[in-house]
Amino acid sequence: MSSRRKVTIVGAGNVGATCAELVARADYADVALIDIREGLPQGKALDINQMGALLGYEPRVVGANDYASSQGSSVVVITAGLPRAPGMSRDDLVTTNERIVAEVTARAVAASPDAVIIVVSNPLDAMCHVARAVSGLPRARIIGMAGILDTARFRTFIAWETGASLKDVSTLVLGGHGDQMVPLVSATTIGGLPLRALASEGAIDAMIARTAKGGGEIVELLGTSAWYAPGAAAAQMVDAIMLDQKRVLPCAAFLEGEYGIEGLFVGVPVRLGAAGIEAILELDLDEEERELLARSAAAVAEVVRVLTPEA
Repeated sequence: MSSRRKVTIVGAGNVGATCAELVARADYADVALIDIREGLPQGKALDINQMGALLGYEPRVVGANDYASSQGSSVVVITAGLPRAPGMSRDDLVTTNERIVAEVTARAVAASPDAVIIVVSNPLDAMCHVARAVSGLPRARIIGMAGILDTARFRTFIAWETGASLKDVSTLVLGGHGDQMVPLVSATTIGGLPLRALASEGAIDAMIARTAKGGGEIVELLGTSAWYAPGAAAAQMVDAIMLDQKRVLPCAAFLEGEYGIEGLFVGVPVRLGAAGIEAILELDLDEEERELLARSAAAVAEVVRVLTPEA
């Protein structure tokens, strides 16, 4: 029996399987990959285990249709739910995915009552509310994956536009995971130089627009949601928690007055470590950015209103 700690990933679709692969390759924890579809998690787990023989990682990945193998996990990643289809708004997903995320959260927390929960299912901001309501966990232990993905997209477009290395691009995208996300141009640098010194306002506006539509662009091309970058973003959060890295990352957190927002999950910079969210960091936003964040929070509130009252 392995003495490694354990990470559970619920949903063995493309995002969940990518996250499971990356966590296994990091070589510090066993992985339980859970899905209601018989054969799917078992087959993907077997494939990931056999890749370990080629790449040299040791964790055991177990695929299952129940939560027995999930017992005692330190982190649970919830990717279960329907993906967004072409032409479908995030709001259209709310009712169906609310039911799925509620059931998954209840079963996962029963098996792993001390776990930190990372929500990836869409509409992300609303599904975080569902997980919080069902689990009753403190806000430090319910975290949404959105800002890391949106930031990765913005960084990519900045590097392409400026010809810079991705490694030198530093930025943050805050707000809800949707069209009204808020890329912080004022906090964006390339090797320490402000973005505005290296790109025109028109080019910056185009990059912001493409970032906001980043998920939709991939849906139009593929006919389904993205998975490589979302899976990697979730895995980065798992690493930060499991390895107590104290990373400062943009994540959806339940705000209780921070940034003037009360009672909503909104993307903000947080410090992620072993306890989950160990601090919510308040940036000194300029007036325009604060107004955009307030608008983004209002858009999140509209989606949350679709939820059943107990969520």
